[in-house]
Amino acid sequence: MKIEYNGHACFTIKTSLGTVVTDPFGEEIPYPVRELTGDIVTVSHDHFDHNAVKRVKGNPYVVKDQGEFTYSGIKIKGIKAAHDKNRGAQRGQITIFVIEAEGLRVCHLGDLGEILNDTQLKAIGEVDILLVPVGGFYTIEPEEAKIIIKDINPRIAIPMHYKTTYVKDWSIKPVDEFLKNISYPVKKIEDNKLEITPDTLPKSTEVYLLKI
Repeated sequence: MKIEYNGHACFTIKTSLGTVVTDPFGEEIPYPVRELTGDIVTVSHDHFDHNAVKRVKGNPYVVKDQGEFTYSGIKIKGIKAAHDKNRGAQRGQITIFVIEAEGLRVCHLGDLGEILNDTQLKAIGEVDILLVPVGGFYTIEPEEAKIIIKDINPRIAIPMHYKTTYVKDWSIKPVDEFLKNISYPVKKIEDNKLEITPDTLPKSTEVYLLKI
């Protein structure tokens, strides 16, 4: 499995069974524009910086809702959660996606705004790679992200949705706020790409920081 970080909450997950693109953002978002091609697109919620499905080439199958389905051997599970700390009263609901292929389970938390309850954690199940928002304001705060990582207990946690030089005027925090006093080993990858197999997973949780 190859995971590419495109910025914000958008990843390209390439497997031998097909390619999944998560939360594509529109060209008005000031990240470098990379060509996106996929067989499946997951959309955690219908905000312009997460639902630019038309950017993705390949006539992909679009998944937005909770439930389970299999496409070309890739298993997708959607779990509902809130975009805020008031059960969605402020910003509505989002969908967490668990993507399973090649013996690996990847969980994309989208714009999660709440600490997960036992029912949600059970629905998510075991996770190898967790794509977790850490910038706060629109999502869980950096310290809450650490709680989520502890609760889900993935082998790899990849931060997303944080302030960078591309979005320096946004009201979210830089990844350094999340990395302060973190109890997990941090591995900085000098690329936006990562290749993982079940055999190369770390034995316990590590944070992998992908370059944008």
